[in-house]
Amino acid sequence: MNKILILHGWTYSTESWRPVADALRALGADVELLEIPGLTDGTNPVWTLEDYVEWLKGKIPDGQPATLIGHSNGGRISLAFAAKYPHSVARLILLDSAGIPARGLRALKKNIFRVVAKVGGALVTSERFRDLLYKFARVGDYRKATPEMRQTMANLLSVDLSKVLHKIQCPTLIIWGANDTTTLLSDGELMHRGIRASRMIVIPDARHSPHITHRDKITEILTNEINSQ
Repeated sequence: MNKILILHGWTYSTESWRPVADALRALGADVELLEIPGLTDGTNPVWTLEDYVEWLKGKIPDGQPATLIGHSNGGRISLAFAAKYPHSVARLILLDSAGIPARGLRALKKNIFRVVAKVGGALVTSERFRDLLYKFARVGDYRKATPEMRQTMANLLSVDLSKVLHKIQCPTLIIWGANDTTTLLSDGELMHRGIRASRMIVIPDARHSPHITHRDKITEILTNEINSQ
């Protein structure tokens, strides 16, 4: 059984993934819940997506492909890694993954975030006004970030991974919340079409974090997937 690496989303705690990781370990799986730079490892870098890809490369021993489970921003990193290093990934599991550029109103909201992240207090001097902008853009988690990590997120948002989906060669399972308003179901469907021979499971009534709200279902899906290896 391949080593399993779990990459959490844009959050400052790994706790929401621990019950799922423990359930997989109970099957005898070798699971590592990664602490991601700038979020859960105590560092504060200004990184690009390429930096995260190379960081992940250091977590996978040469000649021993790993299974990657990536949620949201962790899915973004996993997607980019699988496209660049296809022989280092035995299986890719994406959960409400980021990586597809926002469109329409979502694009407007993301652009607001990028501008505020870039200029910070130089343009928007009122903390209350900044809070209102973040609320409108629905990026409350990012509001908690340091200026360095806000720039990091702006760097990540600038990358369009729809252009590299065809490079992913490993078996891929895409899991999505039907009511996700952060990364839309249409993003998952685009990934499904773009990744050759991928499979997709949609969780009814779930939103962006089904590993929290529908933990038993996600654990069941992952258990079946791991047992099939």
